[in-house]
Amino acid sequence: MIQKPFKVAVIGAGAIGGWIAARLHLAIETQSEHAASEVCVITRGETHRTIQTSGLRLVQKGEQQTHWIPGPTANFLKESGQTFDLIIVSVKAQTMAQAAVDIAPLMHADTAVLTAMNGVPWWFLQGFGGECQGKTLQSVDPGGAITTLIAPQHILGCVVHASCSTTSPGLVQHHFGNGLIIGEPSGAVTPRLERVLALFKGAGFDATASGSIQRDIWYKLWGNMTMNPISALTGSTTDRVLGDDLVRGFVSAVMLEAKEIGARIGLPIDQAPEDRHAVTAKLGAFKTSMLQDTEAGRAIELDAIVGAVHELGHFTGVATPHTSALLGLTRLMAQQRGLYPT
Repeated sequence: MIQKPFKVAVIGAGAIGGWIAARLHLAIETQSEHAASEVCVITRGETHRTIQTSGLRLVQKGEQQTHWIPGPTANFLKESGQTFDLIIVSVKAQTMAQAAVDIAPLMHADTAVLTAMNGVPWWFLQGFGGECQGKTLQSVDPGGAITTLIAPQHILGCVVHASCSTTSPGLVQHHFGNGLIIGEPSGAVTPRLERVLALFKGAGFDATASGSIQRDIWYKLWGNMTMNPISALTGSTTDRVLGDDLVRGFVSAVMLEAKEIGARIGLPIDQAPEDRHAVTAKLGAFKTSMLQDTEAGRAIELDAIVGAVHELGHFTGVATPHTSALLGLTRLMAQQRGLYPT
């Protein structure tokens, strides 16, 4: 059982971060047995201003709830000396370096930093051995700046199996899915992991422990690394991507390259691409997060979703001609639209 006080901060209140924050705050409002003692959201810009004036609004099952969650700025928290027991990070990967600067002063010696983000996180090569153990992925952590600010021992990984979107700042729409897979980078079952699982289960999430969180991240990425950029390139929902024989063949070729990389770093996948296509097809016609970002004119998470796989290909000596083509084409499209740095 979680012993109070247990202070939680959510960094980023976009689609996934806002959904998680609202659910954790509702557990406090309903006096759930395992609720945190405090939940706050740390945001910037228009999202921060909207949540301060209108609350964080969550729409699920056709009903809108408004949650008045404290939203102090990172600077205020730093100046006041406040720290948190759990910091949930749900920001775009390209903003993580700045987020790390905000997070570092909010940590105490036992703070857990849980990453609920798309793609390959900066700490991915920590904790599970293999030929790439301990290397820094420059695509997601240039110069190791994030690792310097957030030491590996603070990390908990999280894979989110849910679809959420945000059409305006502070307004989150939950579509489907309720799963959170959480694990230590080492694969160990620790007291802090059990504590965090109880927190999420008490808030109504389908939270499960992972014996290899890197494997779970890699398996989710195995599908997302193609569906996301191809949908952004074409403006198509996933059913149309898989419905075109030529495009589906290209998707499979990229996935086979990633599968070989995974095998070499100790994260084998025992499926064929067609097996994963069948799983994706069951979700029907939906817009990926990268397509949503492209349509909204927001920067895309290309480095964490494709760039890191391309870099791992170099680390392992796996040829990645199809992944390279996908990265180059998507990068050029995004640069033309001002959604990726030149």
